[in-house]
Amino acid sequence: MDMQIIKNPRVTEKASFASEQNVYIFDITQPANKTEIKKAVFAIYKVKPIKVNVLSVPKKNIMSKGRVGVRGGGKKALVYLKKEDKIEFI
Repeated sequence: MDMQIIKNPRVTEKASFASEQNVYIFDITQPANKTEIKKAVFAIYKVKPIKVNVLSVPKKNIMSKGRVGVRGGGKKALVYLKKEDKIEFI
């Protein structure tokens, strides 16, 4: 159940800078809410989040090889931890 809520961690330059401040960013499923995300983070990584923010990621129109398409979209969660807590991604 917990693996279905959190799809994967976002590994970007902005996310790596945020992890230095103990803020970790995850891609999540559409119906997930803050309390479910807190429980999933605790179950997977064994750390208790202080706070969770949920953001919608808008879809973007792209053109590739002369064809119009849509990329992206979804939701992401910003998980705030205490200073002594860390999450290690392998």
